[in-house]
Amino acid sequence: MKSIFTKPFTQQEAIDEATIERVSELLRGGRLHRYNTLEGEISEAALLEKEYAAYQEARYCLACSSGGYALAVALRAAGLSPGDTVLANAYTLAPVPGAIHNAGGVPLFVEIDDAWHIDIDDLQHKAEASGARFLMLSHMRGHIADMERIVAICKTHQITMIEDCAHTMGARWSGVRSGNFGHVAAFSAQTYKHINSGEGGLLTTDDPVIAARAIIMSGSYMLYQSHGAAPDESVFAQVKLETPNYSGRMDNMRATILRGQLQNLDDNVRRWNERYKVLETRLSRSSAIDVTNRRQNEEFVGSSIQFRPRLAVSGFEPLISNCLARGVDIKWFGAEHPRAFTSRYDSWRYLGKPQALPQTLEVLSRTCDIRVPLTFDLADCRLVADIVAEEVEALQGDFAMTQQGDLESPSKPKSQN
Repeated sequence: MKSIFTKPFTQQEAIDEATIERVSELLRGGRLHRYNTLEGEISEAALLEKEYAAYQEARYCLACSSGGYALAVALRAAGLSPGDTVLANAYTLAPVPGAIHNAGGVPLFVEIDDAWHIDIDDLQHKAEASGARFLMLSHMRGHIADMERIVAICKTHQITMIEDCAHTMGARWSGVRSGNFGHVAAFSAQTYKHINSGEGGLLTTDDPVIAARAIIMSGSYMLYQSHGAAPDESVFAQVKLETPNYSGRMDNMRATILRGQLQNLDDNVRRWNERYKVLETRLSRSSAIDVTNRRQNEEFVGSSIQFRPRLAVSGFEPLISNCLARGVDIKWFGAEHPRAFTSRYDSWRYLGKPQALPQTLEVLSRTCDIRVPLTFDLADCRLVADIVAEEVEALQGDFAMTQQGDLESPSKPKSQN
């Protein structure tokens, strides 16, 4: 009998009791709004900003309503004008082009390489050809590209880089925290991210003008100095009367929930990577599955794993179905139509006619993704990987792939006569 996996892929760990008690105190006190404070009191949201700025090793931090809001306000605060071109890697999730559109920008997608990074040669070409002044770089699913090369391209072409760090909170490249390479970074606290308040976002920057604009845009009114990691009054004086209010504040309850998790983040990164390593090792043993080796200078957070089954494209739907029947939920980025949280660049039709990105399309056509909750133990990860490997290998006969990697149609069923 085939083994079945019974744990849900969407179950998060419980919030610790000390945080629950602090939230209860907050609810009993009724002061949920970040600016509803007593004389001399520091709000939970301001404390989170101070603590996250210290963790991230950034000068300024804004706690806001979502990661998508943080991305949009980062673009606006960095000086994006309506109609400006924004370079962006084509492998990302829908909130990224949505944030660009929301801010008034026009995305110009850049190809990805076969390890899910932005293709740096295509970035160089499109930076030169487009004259774009902005790059929104998604570290999609935690894969960090060669940041030294990207920074050099941005410097040469005077491009402002916004880092989407929704999947790299706690990660580093060559010892530098993800988010500290660009002009401004956005992080998510949505329930499947590295700290979880159900929904929420954080913006960090070392630029005082960007920070001041973002704080006022978030809806600070003239209470900006009550923030926990804000520039001096003199900076706000430059921008406060010419900066709109977009009302995207974080409330004190979500800030309290996040403060309790932040102190355990580095330990949780270690735990995620233990689980990732088990999955990576077991999947790599199968000759029917390709798993990309992570580079030595990439200190990633293994909260999900990506792999490429050696199947024809037509074999992926049966694979997804067969694994789900055994309790393993695989996301596939090659599907023609969006599913749940997963979509592809050519499905965002509000942006106009999709770009021709053949390299990205080929890579995504074979990209599978599995979430790695901390509610799984190491034995769970071994079982998940075994189920995936068994199902891929079982399909290889009917959904073959050539030695060169070209995708073939599935073989016809054998005659029953």
